[in-house]
Amino acid sequence: MELAFLCAAAFLAGFVDAVVGGGGLIQLPVLLVALPGQAIPALFGTNKMSSICGTAVAATEYARRLPIRWHSILPAALTAFTFSLLGAWSIRAFAAAKPEILRPLVLLLLVAAALHTLFRNELGEQHQPRWAAGRERLAGMLLGAGIGFYDGFFGPGTGSFLLLAFVGLFGFDFLNATASAKVLNFATNLAAVLYFGATGNILWHYALPMGACNVAGSLLGTRLAMLKGNRFVRALFIAVLAGLIIRLSLETFSK
Repeated sequence: MELAFLCAAAFLAGFVDAVVGGGGLIQLPVLLVALPGQAIPALFGTNKMSSICGTAVAATEYARRLPIRWHSILPAALTAFTFSLLGAWSIRAFAAAKPEILRPLVLLLLVAAALHTLFRNELGEQHQPRWAAGRERLAGMLLGAGIGFYDGFFGPGTGSFLLLAFVGLFGFDFLNATASAKVLNFATNLAAVLYFGATGNILWHYALPMGACNVAGSLLGTRLAMLKGNRFVRALFIAVLAGLIIRLSLETFSK
């Protein structure tokens, strides 16, 4: 019963994550509720192992159907991988590091992102990359460094921030932004999986079946996003931002 509950959450998380990111908003809280006796790092590692399965499939599916700008996205992904490891290491290296101090700032940024998306109806409708190849590559690497470190150090909203950055800064439409975000998200998740795996913090008997369900949800989400287009992605993006805002608000103001 416990595993079935976790697998159902993994399927739903894979679906949402494949379209707009934010699957951890669903999957991680369910892990915390279903497995209260487990160590927190093990639950985080299990979440990341399950998530990377769906993220890999989503990135592959989008790459088959959309022209990903690899000249800028691949260097950005490699940078994101490196800085995600650095972010995770920094918590361990500095015992006094407290990622949760970022929560009020992240909450403010998410509210701003939601309002910006909500009141700009044309945002993400047209795919019009605004930079030449060299500048886009540099901007991608800067984005990869910042978002990679953030994901390794804290994490909530990573997929949402990536999506909004590719839409608002790079001039991508929502579908192409989602595809590019999946590649960077895979890189940051890979860094986390290697980190948690090396420290023995993955519950494999949960992570593997959850990963399979996450893949199934990811396949459904990717294909529905391609079928429904930018408006569907935009609507789900706003819904996921609202969920993140509610979750972080509860965590911030209940303390």
